[in-house]
Amino acid sequence: MRAPDTSSRALIKLAWPLFIANLAVVGNGTIDAIMAGRLSATDLAAVAVGSSIYVTVYIGFMGVLQALSPIAGHHYGAQRWRAIGDDVQQGLWLSLLLTAAGLPCVLATDLWLDFARTDDAVGRVATLYLQAIAFGLPAALATRVFVALNAAVSRPKVTMVVNVTALTLKVPLNLVFMYGAGPVPALGGAGAGVATALLAWLMLAMSLAVWRFDPFYARFRSGEVHGPRWAALREQLKLGLPIGLSTLFEVTSFTFMAVLIARLGTAAVAGHQIVANLAAILFMVPLSLGIATSVLVAQSLGANEPKVARRAALRGFRVALGIAVTAAALLWLLREPIVGLYTNDPAVATVALSLLGLAAVFHLFDASQGVAGFVLRGYKNTFWPMVIYGVALWGIGLGGGYWIGLNATPFGPPRGPLGFWEAATGALALAAILLCLLAAAVSRKHAARA
Repeated sequence: MRAPDTSSRALIKLAWPLFIANLAVVGNGTIDAIMAGRLSATDLAAVAVGSSIYVTVYIGFMGVLQALSPIAGHHYGAQRWRAIGDDVQQGLWLSLLLTAAGLPCVLATDLWLDFARTDDAVGRVATLYLQAIAFGLPAALATRVFVALNAAVSRPKVTMVVNVTALTLKVPLNLVFMYGAGPVPALGGAGAGVATALLAWLMLAMSLAVWRFDPFYARFRSGEVHGPRWAALREQLKLGLPIGLSTLFEVTSFTFMAVLIARLGTAAVAGHQIVANLAAILFMVPLSLGIATSVLVAQSLGANEPKVARRAALRGFRVALGIAVTAAALLWLLREPIVGLYTNDPAVATVALSLLGLAAVFHLFDASQGVAGFVLRGYKNTFWPMVIYGVALWGIGLGGGYWIGLNATPFGPPRGPLGFWEAATGALALAAILLCLLAAAVSRKHAARA
């Protein structure tokens, strides 16, 4: 066994395809936001609410499947090839179980929209959007098994090609289903949900084809189809459930913001959606570096080189934070032309511009917690990050945002969307500090044992 190369060059080599792959995923949401915004503020608000609800469900269940990445990474570092293939099969079985639980959640549209208190026009489009996109949930979850695998075995370019292919088809499919073509009726904002569902099945088909026919993966395949195995599923669930809950806390602190801000009107939620989308785009860099760092940590630990794992963790953090400072500065300096790309509605633009200063600060803490959280996953440490995310992001971020954003407080009248972003930024700062301290302690402990 030999430890992987953990130099900055190796980190970037692994991270840049992940960045493009993740950017392509967010690009789909960006395309939906821009195209829906060009239709009307109602369509943009409906896509904002509908996508927030779907992402809330999908991300939580998807996070459970991400447990395969550190597990397979340790196998890869230790050269246990067939163990990787066996765990891939168990991951696919797990995706089916999660689909059965996730579909009723996505389709509970009345419950979600009553909570959001959307107006009737927004609610109708959002309901159609959710009904359409639910069709793609089984494929989307199964595909995440291969995304986790490709990262763990240092083959992120496969995921990049799959995601970029889907992105190139997004605009044409949106045009067909949003505006109508031939026998296909115009569905408005809901058409974006149809396009996303169809692309999910295409991405699964491409991922399966690579797994089956690429010679690189032959050493992982046992040639036998195994049914669900409790021991393997238990290991994935032991790691995956805290990861899923952590991811759920992180993402829903954002998506529930959209649902709650929808109570303040169409312009408020549309403006928030623009800034939320920009924050998501910026996060793709630290997310990619975090995944790459986690892979190098896991592979180093599998090769029984904990000191190399600690060096990889520190290097990933330094690179990610340096890039985040530059990105935050550019977001602030270019805020007006960036918002102009999303909307020509003055009310929506005003809300978005009022939030971008906080969004720039938010990104610095987002980058820090993102890398620290993934480093801990590489060490198979997922319980305490879950606790930190839950207390900080839900308790302080979402709870605090609801308090000061929608209600009069001793500090003054309701602060609207700005209040939600103020609370979220403070919560993320706390999470970032605690996760960084925990990651430093865990990596130091492993290195000391060596």
